[in-house]
Amino acid sequence: MVRIRGTIGQWPVDLTLELDESDWARLGAQLQVTVPAESGATVAARPVSQDDALWQTARDLVRQAGQIDGPQLLGQLEALAGSTAAAKRLLVRLRHCSEVKVLSGTDSPLYSWVEA
Repeated sequence: MVRIRGTIGQWPVDLTLELDESDWARLGAQLQVTVPAESGATVAARPVSQDDALWQTARDLVRQAGQIDGPQLLGQLEALAGSTAAAKRLLVRLRHCSEVKVLSGTDSPLYSWVEA
Protein backbone atom coordinates (compact mmCIF):
# COMPACT_ATOMS: atom_id res chain seq x y z
CA MET A 1 0.00 0.00 0.00
CA VAL A 2 1.24 3.49 -0.84
CA ARG A 3 -0.10 6.65 0.78
CA ILE A 4 0.38 9.98 -0.95
CA ARG A 5 -0.28 13.19 0.96
CA GLY A 6 0.25 16.75 -0.12
CA THR A 7 -1.50 19.52 -1.96
CA ILE A 8 -2.43 20.35 -5.50
CA GLY A 9 -2.58 24.11 -5.56
CA GLN A 10 -4.71 25.00 -2.54
CA TRP A 11 -6.45 21.62 -2.28
CA PRO A 12 -5.22 18.97 0.15
CA VAL A 13 -4.61 15.48 -1.25
CA ASP A 14 -4.66 12.24 0.76
CA LEU A 15 -4.55 9.22 -1.55
CA THR A 16 -4.04 5.55 -0.72
CA LEU A 17 -3.10 3.07 -3.45
CA GLU A 18 -3.22 -0.69 -3.04
CA LEU A 19 -0.92 -2.54 -5.45
CA ASP A 20 -0.60 -6.29 -5.95
CA GLU A 21 2.68 -8.03 -6.85
CA SER A 22 2.23 -7.60 -10.60
CA ASP A 23 1.50 -3.87 -10.15
CA TRP A 24 4.70 -3.48 -8.10
CA ALA A 25 6.68 -5.35 -10.76
CA ARG A 26 5.35 -3.11 -13.55
CA LEU A 27 5.97 0.02 -11.50
CA GLY A 28 9.52 -1.12 -10.75
CA ALA A 29 10.12 -1.85 -14.42
CA GLN A 30 8.89 1.62 -15.41
CA LEU A 31 11.19 3.20 -12.84
CA GLN A 32 14.07 0.89 -13.81
CA VAL A 33 14.75 -0.14 -10.22
CA THR A 34 15.71 -3.47 -8.74
CA VAL A 35 13.01 -5.66 -7.23
CA PRO A 36 13.50 -8.47 -4.72
CA ALA A 37 13.08 -11.96 -6.13
CA GLU A 38 11.18 -14.62 -4.19
CA SER A 39 14.48 -16.26 -3.22
CA GLY A 40 15.58 -13.08 -1.46
CA ALA A 41 18.07 -12.16 -4.19
CA THR A 42 17.72 -8.86 -5.98
CA VAL A 43 17.20 -8.74 -9.74
CA ALA A 44 17.27 -5.76 -12.07
CA ALA A 45 13.88 -5.01 -13.58
CA ARG A 46 13.75 -4.63 -17.36
CA PRO A 47 12.15 -1.38 -18.55
CA VAL A 48 8.72 -1.98 -20.04
CA SER A 49 8.18 -0.53 -23.49
CA GLN A 50 4.91 1.21 -24.30
CA ASP A 51 4.02 -1.65 -26.67
CA ASP A 52 4.63 -4.22 -23.93
CA ALA A 53 2.51 -2.21 -21.49
CA LEU A 54 -0.35 -1.91 -24.01
CA TRP A 55 -0.16 -5.63 -24.77
CA GLN A 56 -0.28 -6.50 -21.06
CA THR A 57 -3.23 -4.14 -20.56
CA ALA A 58 -5.09 -5.66 -23.54
CA ARG A 59 -4.61 -9.14 -22.07
CA ASP A 60 -5.71 -7.87 -18.65
CA LEU A 61 -8.92 -6.44 -20.14
CA VAL A 62 -9.91 -9.83 -21.54
CA ARG A 63 -8.78 -11.67 -18.41
CA GLN A 64 -10.74 -9.42 -16.07
CA ALA A 65 -13.85 -9.50 -18.26
CA GLY A 66 -13.73 -13.27 -18.70
CA GLN A 67 -15.58 -12.77 -21.97
CA ILE A 68 -16.06 -9.57 -23.98
CA ASP A 69 -17.50 -8.86 -27.42
CA GLY A 70 -15.30 -7.49 -30.19
CA PRO A 71 -16.82 -4.00 -30.57
CA GLN A 72 -16.71 -3.35 -26.83
CA LEU A 73 -13.10 -4.57 -26.62
CA LEU A 74 -12.14 -2.49 -29.66
CA GLY A 75 -13.60 0.62 -28.01
CA GLN A 76 -11.63 0.03 -24.82
CA LEU A 77 -8.44 -0.67 -26.76
CA GLU A 78 -8.90 2.50 -28.86
CA ALA A 79 -9.12 4.54 -25.65
CA LEU A 80 -5.94 2.92 -24.34
CA ALA A 81 -3.90 2.90 -27.55
CA GLY A 82 -5.02 6.29 -28.82
CA SER A 83 -5.96 5.15 -32.32
CA THR A 84 -8.17 2.69 -34.15
CA ALA A 85 -5.20 1.26 -36.06
CA ALA A 86 -3.25 0.48 -32.86
CA ALA A 87 -6.37 -1.04 -31.29
CA LYS A 88 -6.92 -3.28 -34.32
CA ARG A 89 -3.31 -4.46 -34.14
CA LEU A 90 -3.92 -5.45 -30.52
CA LEU A 91 -7.11 -7.32 -31.52
CA VAL A 92 -5.16 -9.29 -34.13
CA ARG A 93 -2.50 -10.09 -31.57
CA LEU A 94 -5.18 -11.22 -29.11
CA ARG A 95 -6.63 -13.55 -31.76
CA HIS A 96 -3.28 -15.36 -31.88
CA CYS A 97 -2.67 -15.37 -28.11
CA SER A 98 -2.81 -18.83 -26.49
CA GLU A 99 -4.60 -17.33 -23.46
CA VAL A 100 -7.47 -15.93 -25.54
CA LYS A 101 -10.11 -17.89 -27.42
CA VAL A 102 -12.16 -16.11 -30.07
CA LEU A 103 -15.66 -17.45 -30.69
CA SER A 104 -18.14 -16.41 -33.35
CA GLY A 105 -20.95 -14.55 -31.62
CA THR A 106 -24.34 -13.73 -33.08
CA ASP A 107 -23.31 -10.29 -34.31
CA SER A 108 -19.63 -10.04 -33.43
CA PRO A 109 -16.71 -12.14 -32.19
CA LEU A 110 -16.46 -12.95 -28.49
CA TYR A 111 -13.02 -12.85 -26.87
CA SER A 112 -12.73 -15.24 -23.91
CA TRP A 113 -9.89 -15.68 -21.45
CA VAL A 114 -8.55 -19.22 -21.07
CA GLU A 115 -5.53 -20.21 -19.02
CA ALA A 116 -2.75 -21.44 -21.29
